[in-house]
Amino acid sequence: MKSNNTRNIRWGIIGLGKIANKFATDLATVENAELFAVASRSKQNADDFVTKYNATKAYNSYLDLAKDTQVDAIYIATPHSFHKEHAILCLQNKKAVLCEKPFAMNLQEVTEMITVAKENNVLLMEALWTYFLPHFQYVVNIVKSEKFGKLIALEADFGFYNKYNTNSRVFKKEVGGGSLLDIGIYPIFAALATLGKPDTIDANATFFENGADSECNITFTYKNAKATLKSSLLEQTPTHAIFTFENANVKMNTRFHEPSTITILKNGKEETIDFKTNTIGYNFEIEHFNSLLRNNKKESDFMTFEFSKNLIKTLDSVRDIIGLEY
Repeated sequence: MKSNNTRNIRWGIIGLGKIANKFATDLATVENAELFAVASRSKQNADDFVTKYNATKAYNSYLDLAKDTQVDAIYIATPHSFHKEHAILCLQNKKAVLCEKPFAMNLQEVTEMITVAKENNVLLMEALWTYFLPHFQYVVNIVKSEKFGKLIALEADFGFYNKYNTNSRVFKKEVGGGSLLDIGIYPIFAALATLGKPDTIDANATFFENGADSECNITFTYKNAKATLKSSLLEQTPTHAIFTFENANVKMNTRFHEPSTITILKNGKEETIDFKTNTIGYNFEIEHFNSLLRNNKKESDFMTFEFSKNLIKTLDSVRDIIGLEY
């Protein structure tokens, strides 16, 4: 019999869109874990997904998946506005839940999810995969160690262009579409993970005709630091994160939210370190979550409830400033 630390984890996935495909691809690379069951509102989609990723069961009911006694953990990859409902459904059926970011639509929903997880004594974690990536952790450690002195500035952006289409989830305001919750969360998260909660927040935004935000510019001010952040669905931006320390500059190169290279500029000398992996990068958060589950933990000591609450509180504050309501 396998020891507790290597026991096989049987995963389920709710919501079978683009991100679920990435997750399933990387899950296949993780030892002692398997994709066991998936659920979609369309049985055909579920059947196709099972075939593609060699899973065992296909459901066209989220409840049926949540009730499957053979499933240990469920990854929720439905649109933002359904995260709370689907997480609670799984938690009430005693399933460990890894819920895609943003955790939910606002602080009230996130608080409710955490309460239900505690009431049911079940593991719950926000799936903000970037936090677990080696290149991001490398920079977090530089910040903590003050290897290059204190962090005094951060510039981070995330932007891409898609033709405006109200049929696309990205633009649908009612499911949390728009730049802020979908991609603005990454620059904001980068600031919170390295500089902490800001003293003041300034923000402005432009909007599509349906009221979803098309671009958001945000400034976090700290006692001795500043973060300049941007999200956009109007243009392809560099999508990098530049950390200015007292004695060096550290840059997470393009598509900083994915496994990427880091360039360090110090005393006029430049060094590039390659952190790219042979996976998409979701395997790191999966491995962490599996370890928590095997060790009977109910909350990550890394992606804590406190961090998730601070993140959604900050997103709520930005929404208040720019006048964005869902």
